Amino acid sequence: MSLELPTERLLIREWELGDAEAALQIYGAEEVAHWLTPEWQPVTDISAMRSVLHAWIEAGPNLIPPAGRWAIVRREDGLLVGGLSLKLLPPFEEDFELTWALRPDVWGQGYATEASQAIIGWAFKQGIEEVFAVARPRNERAIAVARRLGMEWVGETEKYYNMRLQVFRLRPV
Repeated sequence: MSLELPTERLLIREWELGDAEAALQIYGAEEVAHWLTPEWQPVTDISAMRSVLHAWIEAGPNLIPPAGRWAIVRREDGLLVGGLSLKLLPPFEEDFELTWALRPDVWGQGYATEASQAIIGWAFKQGIEEVFAVARPRNERAIAVARRLGMEWVGETEKYYNMRLQVFRLRPV
């Protein structure tokens, strides 16, 4: 599903192969990869990052709407600062999971919350009834973003990705 969604400071848009170098600053960073679910090994070089982006781009048209993967770009200077996704949670693939990842040098600036609010609002307009986020129990930054988004804590489970995770949920008001 093609999307270009502006916020006050950001633009959420489709990934492009030309984003590989900037995406490597996110998905190649150990401090980012450590917290991702499912478990993720840092991408090691531009070629590997280009392959990951290619797979995401190719898979896009086959995802169940409103699922997708998008780049987060800072509008003031065009810097690619992160990535977002809406995907079906395993093992039953009935619930939509919101994920976000930002390059470490922009952490703490509210970009994850701003981009997530926009994508959640858009997703609810597409007709989904709730969005989930999962975080490792010690991932205080992700848990704080989920709470800033107004997500309610549902509990802790090992149901997703075979790891103990905190589960948060948001429904439209």
